[in-house]
Amino acid sequence: MELVNAYTKKRSSFGRQPLFCEQGPALCDSVPSDPAAQRGYVLRNPVHQPVQHGPRTSAHTVNTARAEYTTTGSNHAEGGWPKDVNVLDPEATQRYRRKIEKDENYIHCAMSLSPGMDHYVMQNNAIDMYQTYYTELAAQPPLERCSVRTVNVYRDPLAGGGGGGGGRPVSSVAWTPDGAGFAVAYAAMDAHLAPRAPLDAFVWDAESAARPAQTLRPPATLLDLQCSPRDVHVLAGGLASGQVAVWDRRRGAAPAGASPPHAAHRELVRGVLFVNSKSGREFFSGGPDGVCKWWDMRDLSAPTDEMIVDVVHSSFEAQSRARALGVSVLEYEPTIPTRFMVGTENGLVVGGNRKGKTPTEKLPAQFEAHFGPVRSLERNPSFLKNFLTVGDWTVRVFSEDCRESAVLWSPPQRRRVTAAAWSPTRLSLLLALQADGRLAAWDLLRRQHEPALAVRVSVEPLLRIKMHDGGALAACGSGAGHVYMVELAQSLVQSDKNDKALLTAVLERESRRERVLEARARELRLKLRQAEEGSAAASEEPPDERALADAAAEYAALVRRELAAL
Repeated sequence: MELVNAYTKKRSSFGRQPLFCEQGPALCDSVPSDPAAQRGYVLRNPVHQPVQHGPRTSAHTVNTARAEYTTTGSNHAEGGWPKDVNVLDPEATQRYRRKIEKDENYIHCAMSLSPGMDHYVMQNNAIDMYQTYYTELAAQPPLERCSVRTVNVYRDPLAGGGGGGGGRPVSSVAWTPDGAGFAVAYAAMDAHLAPRAPLDAFVWDAESAARPAQTLRPPATLLDLQCSPRDVHVLAGGLASGQVAVWDRRRGAAPAGASPPHAAHRELVRGVLFVNSKSGREFFSGGPDGVCKWWDMRDLSAPTDEMIVDVVHSSFEAQSRARALGVSVLEYEPTIPTRFMVGTENGLVVGGNRKGKTPTEKLPAQFEAHFGPVRSLERNPSFLKNFLTVGDWTVRVFSEDCRESAVLWSPPQRRRVTAAAWSPTRLSLLLALQADGRLAAWDLLRRQHEPALAVRVSVEPLLRIKMHDGGALAACGSGAGHVYMVELAQSLVQSDKNDKALLTAVLERESRRERVLEARARELRLKLRQAEEGSAAASEEPPDERALADAAAEYAALVRRELAAL
């Protein structure tokens, strides 16, 4: 096969014929150097100038006001009447009804509609639409799915400023009264209570994790922060300096007021809680100095009342600050306005009555809860006599009727339990946090030896937890400054119709068992004491008169010899 490619092109369009030959370089131009211009030249280091050629974009978020909708309906039970007929007059309606019934058109309409109505009535009589089919099959129990998922993470904007591991540990989490946001306090201190990180606290919007809604700047390290139950803009906090401070979000980041140092606690403030008052601006605080103080936001120059947490055994014995028990956590139930509870650093839970006159009436109850500090203390929202405590490696449930020991408790965990809280909607559910970042959901009606669900939420330790009033959300604060918003499944949120009766039976059964054991233990201690007293009385014999005389003579002779030697 021959490969040929023929070109048909005029010679004039080929261009000039190339001629190749060797030729030396040709100088086009020569510019001599100028020494004067060279002296004005300055040598510079290389300069790097970044240039952005990408398009510029911006983001803008708008949170509109919440609109509330209601669904209404009307029940149309009777047809319309003419305007000249009074519906409330039975004689007028009966007169108009007889007039219509005499009309020929009404009779023809009724006769034409009656066959269809007869058909549907006979069909309804033949078929039982409410009959239950397949009754012979056994009913299957509904499948409950327990799950917990993290819906959002609120990271500390000042992370990396301290706290040892690269973040400020969360010291307090509190939901706002409307449930739309929450306040978070951070604390990073050394052994001398000196701050190792910025002191700012934040108020977050639950729907926006990009940036905080507002910043609060305390004068010292903020250890506890609580929102007022009546005003969404008012907050109160306890400082490491022993002072208490209040904020009004409408006034800015600075505190609206703070207690003077001479009226504050002698040591840091561990807890702050609002009390049930008419003004909604009263709260009380406690700390390791062993004193609980009540404050009024309108005048923080001095506390309105104070109580020393020193349990005495007699009404005539005076309380002393030297024997006071350091407060580690506070508990207050608004439905019981005069009573409160404190958890101490030596593992005791002390019940207080603000209206008590004598020391024994002010601190009437004492429970030996744990071997170390009590980290969490909270009453059950439906069973106010029962409350949970967290300490060492266990979670325990106490009853005010049994003061010797707990009625329910968890097995010792491999990791330290840091906090726990009751669910406000499911009566038998409590959530516990552990130092390894796990969230454990304990349901007292399902099983008590192990949690119903345990989920690893974070790598760092979880320190604080606060449940939302709706029961489906829980805010968990970690040691790295992050707040994890977890959502519970519906099986862990809603209570069944029999849950309250079942939980009442469980708590009464365990309380009865503990009371029986307490009575038996007291009986054994009484018998042992009586046996010891009887043995001591039997061992005592009347002294021998002759032995006494011999001992006296021997002593007198010894004294005479010593006097003679002098």
